[in-house]
Amino acid sequence: MDEKYFALKIEQKWQRRWAENRTFEADADEAKEKFYALEMLPYPSGRLHMGHVRNYSIGDALAWYKRLQGFNVLHPIGWDSFGQPAEQAAIKKGVNPREWTEDNINQMRAQLQKLGFSYDWRREIAAHRPEYYKHDQWFFLKMLERGLAYKKMTQVNWCPKDLTTLSNEQASGGVCWRCGTAVEKKDLAQWFLRITAYAEELLTAMSEIEAGWAERVLTMQKHWIGKSEGAFIEFKVQSSKFKVQDSESPRSIKVFTTRIDTTYGANAIVVAAEHPIIEAHKAELSKEVLTKIEAIKIEKAKPTEYGEEVEKDGIDTGLTAINPFSGEELPVWIGNYVMLEYGSGAVMSVPAHDERDFEFAKKFGLPIREVVVRSSDSKVQSEDGKSPIETVFTDYGVLVNSGEWSGKSSEDAKREMADFAKAEEFGESAVTYRLRDWGISRQRFWGAPIPIVYCEKCGAVPEKYENLPIELPETAPFTGIGESPLAKVPEFYETTCPNCNEPAKRETDTMDTFVDSSWYYFRYTDPKNENAPFASEIANYWLPVDQYIGGVDHAVMHLLYTRFWTKVMRDIGLVNFDEPVKNLLTQGMVVGESFYSESKASYIAPDEVEIKRDAKGKVTKAVLRSDESPIRVAIEKMSKSKYNGVDPDDMIAIYGADAARIFSLFAAPAQNELVWLETGIEGAVRFLQRVYRFVCKWSQESGVRSQDLESKIEDLSAITSDEARKLRRKTHQTIKRVTENFENYQFNTPVAALMELSNALGDFKIEPETATDAEKFAVREALESLVLMLAPYAPHFAEEMWEVLTGSEKGILQSGAAFPVADENLAKADEIEIPIQINGKLRSRILTAPETAKAELEALALADAKIKEYTSGKQIVKVVVVPNRLVNIVVK
Repeated sequence: MDEKYFALKIEQKWQRRWAENRTFEADADEAKEKFYALEMLPYPSGRLHMGHVRNYSIGDALAWYKRLQGFNVLHPIGWDSFGQPAEQAAIKKGVNPREWTEDNINQMRAQLQKLGFSYDWRREIAAHRPEYYKHDQWFFLKMLERGLAYKKMTQVNWCPKDLTTLSNEQASGGVCWRCGTAVEKKDLAQWFLRITAYAEELLTAMSEIEAGWAERVLTMQKHWIGKSEGAFIEFKVQSSKFKVQDSESPRSIKVFTTRIDTTYGANAIVVAAEHPIIEAHKAELSKEVLTKIEAIKIEKAKPTEYGEEVEKDGIDTGLTAINPFSGEELPVWIGNYVMLEYGSGAVMSVPAHDERDFEFAKKFGLPIREVVVRSSDSKVQSEDGKSPIETVFTDYGVLVNSGEWSGKSSEDAKREMADFAKAEEFGESAVTYRLRDWGISRQRFWGAPIPIVYCEKCGAVPEKYENLPIELPETAPFTGIGESPLAKVPEFYETTCPNCNEPAKRETDTMDTFVDSSWYYFRYTDPKNENAPFASEIANYWLPVDQYIGGVDHAVMHLLYTRFWTKVMRDIGLVNFDEPVKNLLTQGMVVGESFYSESKASYIAPDEVEIKRDAKGKVTKAVLRSDESPIRVAIEKMSKSKYNGVDPDDMIAIYGADAARIFSLFAAPAQNELVWLETGIEGAVRFLQRVYRFVCKWSQESGVRSQDLESKIEDLSAITSDEARKLRRKTHQTIKRVTENFENYQFNTPVAALMELSNALGDFKIEPETATDAEKFAVREALESLVLMLAPYAPHFAEEMWEVLTGSEKGILQSGAAFPVADENLAKADEIEIPIQINGKLRSRILTAPETAKAELEALALADAKIKEYTSGKQIVKVVVVPNRLVNIVVK
């Protein structure tokens, strides 16, 4: 054993040994309880960042913990390797996307291996390889057979920078999810997957996973699916210039409402700026209206935070529509809060009974008329719509000012008015969803080809299964002008019809990369299968995933798509479960300190800044070294341009992989943002060095384990050494605490507990040369437990320390070592401190056994010398005893 801790030497040694011994390989075994630990697979951009390190450190800690508990653990990794960046590199640098991707994978794989993550590398997959995307195409054909894939001309979301289409989820907030550019609308023929067929099940099945998924993620999915139960009503548009002969023009506005009982209170019809009725009557609209419409479109395209409220805006178009219930003529407005993709892209504004409509009406001076009151004897605030109204009544109640339905309850009126609308053929009951079908066509080269052939005689024909995969050509002309590069490669698109064998053309769009990531972790279970995506019996053993770890930014894209895909696979007969992931942990972002110089109007590298910090590491002074001008310090997302990015390779070279992993797990709860500070990783190194010295100090009997010492001691419970008893108690308290934390997916607090145990070892006053067997046993038990509990955080270090302590070269897992189990009796404190209060103020403390009864606690408190001073000459009204917590004496 070296006298000093050399991280790189130890880490390289154990990485070689793990590979030689195939330590982390796992296969399905019905005799063992399985655990599937999974982190979201990376895009091979070329370099890992600290966000990757944190994500994978969380998953690896859990994988190690479960292995040490005896689980059969599947922990794989792969590459989400199709996508826009490779194509952009081809356009900008003239490189081949395939070569660029493979080079990046090689670099990032080497980085992952240097970090020592315990992956089963046999299972590595990459989405861009034909053996993988062959099955993307297989799934597409299966969905086509089931009516779940179809093509139609539609107005799509278009990114003018990346020059490709986007799904609604990828254009959320009006901007491209990848580059942030404002999204435009464009008419294109696109392939869609009918995710709406599963809309209701995607909602109801949340009950299966709500215990293990973050509430925020499920709320975001519920909002995105957007189920509403109500009715459709047709409001006929009045127009002096309406062309009756133009049968294609819309003559009415179809409104969806969840409160048909409030229809008599409508003061306007408010439509989205993109609503077809606007285009149909564009010639009748004033210049002011047209200008306002364009302004609203631009404003709506700007990004907003999830749940952020936008100030209401709109304009009266000059058009009117007839309320079919009351016959009243209502103005047609444009409103920025109405979305074309939700409901029908139009709402009836009922300000007395809807907060959003109330805000809109107040701003623009529209009439507000009450038509529902709490009860039949409630006073109506405004019957004519002109009287001021101060409160909005959104509950169900009794109808007023509503024609023949006045006096009826909201529940009865909703049912009867929907029936009336259906009988009169101007409406009907309906359930709507905000969710829209998933557009998967992309005008890219670097994606899975869509297996469709277009034949003049047969139309759109699916490719034969035996012809899969339809492979991408080696390269294509990358023009960057928005058309699919495959349309310029005759050797790709020229083919023969699978039906009639006549000349035909292939589809030249490729699939959205979220297709690849919707099922990749199923492929991990059977990655070499050439005939099917995976064998059902193997997938059904390993899945559902027991713990999935990734970012919340995928809540309504990947995480929604993969739930849909799983249900399709179930219906095809591939799997026997409904939900793919039992537990989901959304880790926080890794951020860093940035330094901005006002005088230079730019970000500054840290080495150009003079920094002073307080004891807690907070910056107290930051000035530019060259001229001492002030520097603004901020915590921001890591970025090269802000000089606050951290290269994991640098951290490994300086501090070691284990220290980087410990800090990434210890610095903050996994769900929270982590601020990367180099002082923190230095602290992790000092902790490991301290443990290293303890092991070195007590390893003179290398090969003698605690159980060997245990056999020399007749009665462990009779150990009388105070030092030994105290250390054993701390050891078992730590085991208990760390185990409970792991079971609750808390990864930062166990590190603090392990540091406390190392401090207890440091406080152990007895030297190895003079220690009794009992004292040696207590130390060895503490060290072995500490090392085993460190394995999920610093596996290389733990392996080395285990070898030193036990003399075994097999390694922790292959030697059959298990995570330590706490002895509840030993973990109990001999004495606990109980605060004594007088009228709620702390006045003294007493030490007593944890099991002390309430009556005895009261007696001890009253007998305390300090308490006697405070109670002398006063009347004791009562004594409140909370066992193991406090005693409060009330006096007057």
